[in-house]
Amino acid sequence: MVRLAAFDMDGTLLTPEHRLGDKTLATLRQLEERGIILAFATGRHHVEMKTILANIGLRSYLLTGNGTEIHDLDGQLFHESTLPEDCFTQLVNTTWRTSARMDVFRREGWFTFNDVPQILVAHQFSGFKYQYQDLRLLPAQGNHKVFFSAPHDELLQLMPQLEAAFGERVDLCFSASDCLDVMPKGTNKGSALEKLTASLGIEMGQCMAFGDAMNDKEMLNSVGLGLVMGNALPILKQQLPHLQVIGHCQNQAVSHFLQHWLNSPHLTYSPE
Repeated sequence: MVRLAAFDMDGTLLTPEHRLGDKTLATLRQLEERGIILAFATGRHHVEMKTILANIGLRSYLLTGNGTEIHDLDGQLFHESTLPEDCFTQLVNTTWRTSARMDVFRREGWFTFNDVPQILVAHQFSGFKYQYQDLRLLPAQGNHKVFFSAPHDELLQLMPQLEAAFGERVDLCFSASDCLDVMPKGTNKGSALEKLTASLGIEMGQCMAFGDAMNDKEMLNSVGLGLVMGNALPILKQQLPHLQVIGHCQNQAVSHFLQHWLNSPHLTYSPE
């Protein structure tokens, strides 16, 4: 029996235009009516996700910043993980051999030293914006993640630099092909979901989850029913070959699958 459903946002619930489709929203409300607990597990910031929840009128747990923060149904902070202060200081003060943009998520918001307004297109739905800031002047404590944005090949060249600098002190993860996250060690959506379910008295085997990128891997692989998007990163499909692949986010595939699961689970599912 599924008691909780966890959803990634970009590339999963949201369309490529970063919108929540009407069918998807209606299906989420159906789950809520059936008594299934909702959890949004996303790389996005909790400030943005709270706005989105208010806009769509759903009550959900939030696992934000790739699991660095967990908020309860009332929006109260339940758990957080932050980067070690020495690692953060080294990250923002090192001149990395890359042209990738560096951004920071910390408790109060999103910070960047690169004023690139076009990246806000992905946040039009919520109106969430970055704060322009010299990252070297941010406090060393309270930083949830640092992320680099660039074409994938360039980020692949950056990874060995980060690995050499930090070793096992942090985790690196692609939350999208063009986004490389530097995370607190052992922090991911899967570990965050385990903390949440333990507090609710729910087993991970009683959960379903949907995702499309490497920051979803641990979550998808630890629940009773993990669903991989058809538009998922190829490496995610390669590393989780035992999980079912559904359709594309463009076609609101999460809603398509869930309608089948809710109404005709005895029939074999096939992506749209």
